[in-house]
Amino acid sequence: MDEDVTGAQVLAESLRAQKVEYMFGVVGVPIIEVAMAAQSVGIKYVGMRNEQAACYAASAIGYLTGRPGACLVVSGPGLIHALGGMANANANCWPVVVVGGSSDKNQETTGAFQEFPQVEACRLYSKFSARPSSLEAIPSVIEKAVRTSIYGRPGAVYVDITGDMVNAKVNRSQIKVLSCCPPPPVSVAESGAINEALSVLKASKRPLIIIGKGAAFAQAETVLRSFVETSGLPFLPTPMGKGVVSDDHPNCVAAARSRALLQADVVLLLGARLNWILHFGLPPRFDPTVKIIQVDLCPEEIGNNVRPAAALLGDINAVVSQLLQNIREDSWRYSPDTEWWGTLKSKIAANTKISETLALQATLPMNYYTVFHHISKLLPRDCIIVSEGANTMDIGRTMLNNYLPRHRLDAGTFGTMGVGLGFAIAAAVMEKSKVNGQRVICVEGDSAFGFSGMEVETMCRFNLPIIVIVVNNNGIYSGVDPETWKEMAKLGDLTTIAPPVTLLPEARYDEVMTAFGGQGFLVRTVEELHSALERSLNDWDKPSLLNVLIDPASDRKQQEFPWLTRSNL
Repeated sequence: MDEDVTGAQVLAESLRAQKVEYMFGVVGVPIIEVAMAAQSVGIKYVGMRNEQAACYAASAIGYLTGRPGACLVVSGPGLIHALGGMANANANCWPVVVVGGSSDKNQETTGAFQEFPQVEACRLYSKFSARPSSLEAIPSVIEKAVRTSIYGRPGAVYVDITGDMVNAKVNRSQIKVLSCCPPPPVSVAESGAINEALSVLKASKRPLIIIGKGAAFAQAETVLRSFVETSGLPFLPTPMGKGVVSDDHPNCVAAARSRALLQADVVLLLGARLNWILHFGLPPRFDPTVKIIQVDLCPEEIGNNVRPAAALLGDINAVVSQLLQNIREDSWRYSPDTEWWGTLKSKIAANTKISETLALQATLPMNYYTVFHHISKLLPRDCIIVSEGANTMDIGRTMLNNYLPRHRLDAGTFGTMGVGLGFAIAAAVMEKSKVNGQRVICVEGDSAFGFSGMEVETMCRFNLPIIVIVVNNNGIYSGVDPETWKEMAKLGDLTTIAPPVTLLPEARYDEVMTAFGGQGFLVRTVEELHSALERSLNDWDKPSLLNVLIDPASDRKQQEFPWLTRSNL
């Protein structure tokens, strides 16, 4: 075909050929034309206010859909801002393709505008980092980048395009069109390993399934639900494993998490890692003699921190199908009348009673439990919940149920604060394109909201029906009330007096949303919370922000163990 095309066009067409449907970014020299070319081939482009949030959004698309989103950034500082998002994606095992503009090739080493060793820098934060050697090489580099992002353990990849390549032209006949890479190959566990795992499981007196976000990414919900119901085993979801099997399923023991982890003698680990989130699988949070049956698609992960009694290497969907087939053939089922089930149910009832007592306190300002109790009564069952913060995220995880898979996104494996608004924008853009899209509820601590607060303008600009709920305790972990703040200010320079964890008391985050055309609500009481949330849920035409003021001293109920286990590994 006798037609000249630019590097930007070749790049956009190559992304589209690999079924990349969403792009998030901040444009500038030299990549404005790439965003325009992406739109021209049907890729949805969402301009963000910060590259880090853009990369969070693009990686969330990868988790929600299984195909990577693209993050488009400018050279130097723009790419550096995106590195946080790439590191978070790698830690979470979410696919994302970052495309960065860079200095012209003939200006390398000369001190060019925003010159930075981008390809080299990204190798620390990605599975693949490359610069196409020519316009003709772009399709193959993009294909390999996308394939690498989703094959094996998913993660971030980086493709660099120099400024002079963006507008350079090549005849279309010289471009080799590459078809979309196929889905990742599916591997199954060895039959001997399956038999060994089932032997360990059947001999267990106190078994426990742990469902991680790897199972959510693998879209293993159908076979996992069948396995749970056929086996009769109790299960515990990790934070983003919530909803793979519904939180209100009778076999869910999330409300007895500490007891389940501490006393289980066999743990079937499905798409979760024995890292800090699961306290490394070690005492004092786990029984020192616990046997781990580990299912993972990454060989290097097998045996991390605890050597498994049985290792099942393969795709979670496929491996759980193997386990399910075997227990059906044997007609094996864990009895619901065991002492273990009695222990777990008793602990669930006790913990639920404590939470309900805290939730029904009528004092003002409200506490976390009161806020989440009333929010939970109003949220649609199919809503997507995004959550971040310290107590906000941890208490919210126990009180805001998820009933569907991939409907909770939070700080994740890397414990990253500032992800919430980017994740919410990604989910809302995706849901808005559907006929029967679902509501996105973004529950933020006031500190967490501050990391990416300007993205409320992005929400308003694209008219995304996101409901942001800022649980405002005036600080990081805890703050002070307005009167105490005034008294401290009288004593002198606040930089030497104010506790480092404090933020401005009763800051008007609701007015930030109002300033950009969304709905803002200041909430102090249960009645105001109900009214604001009901109005927001009924309005699909604009984003809302509920600024919910709570007691600065509000805290979690007493914990059996501290949330972060200090390990002597």
